[in-house]
Amino acid sequence: MPKHDKKIKMTNTVICGVGGQGIILASDVLCHAAFLSKYDVKKSEVHGMAQRGGSVITHVRFGKEVHSPLIEKGTCDYMVAFEKLEALRYTDYLKKNADIIVDDREIAPMSVLVGETKYPVGIEKKLQKFGKVHSTDATKVAVELGNLRVVNIILLGLLSNFLDLDEKCWQDAIKQNVKERFVELNINAFNRGRELSG
Repeated sequence: MPKHDKKIKMTNTVICGVGGQGIILASDVLCHAAFLSKYDVKKSEVHGMAQRGGSVITHVRFGKEVHSPLIEKGTCDYMVAFEKLEALRYTDYLKKNADIIVDDREIAPMSVLVGETKYPVGIEKKLQKFGKVHSTDATKVAVELGNLRVVNIILLGLLSNFLDLDEKCWQDAIKQNVKERFVELNINAFNRGRELSG
């Protein structure tokens, strides 16, 4: 059951991952769906070294009235992480008992690839200290759909189960943010995401 409705002042969501995973598109679709649902919406992006697989994070805030696009640390309701280590990197944004949606995927950062550090073990257990973890294999679902690039929309589908945004608004947002030839694929990906329990 959705935790937020129009009586609640603000919903804060962090979307994070590495460059090339479609994080900006995911935040655009979320913003558009919230806007079509008659919320005030603001977004902020930090690209980092996105073209080289560096860390990328976006802040999406919507509610009756939003004054700033930036989410203060300790106030984030939802995190959607496209990679486990990136989820761990931004836990300081989460409020107590936040929902953490994370793809069960490991992408080694440059420091690991060059042997300076090791990829951390037990990340999901560490994440559980910060909120309720909804771990899912969105990458596997994307492979089943025939296109790895729809992991972002699958994860949005899972997120949609927690938000009071009309399904038609989500579908319209997808239609207005992806190329026409990919609309059906992305709507199928969204629907598959909605079916995931995490």
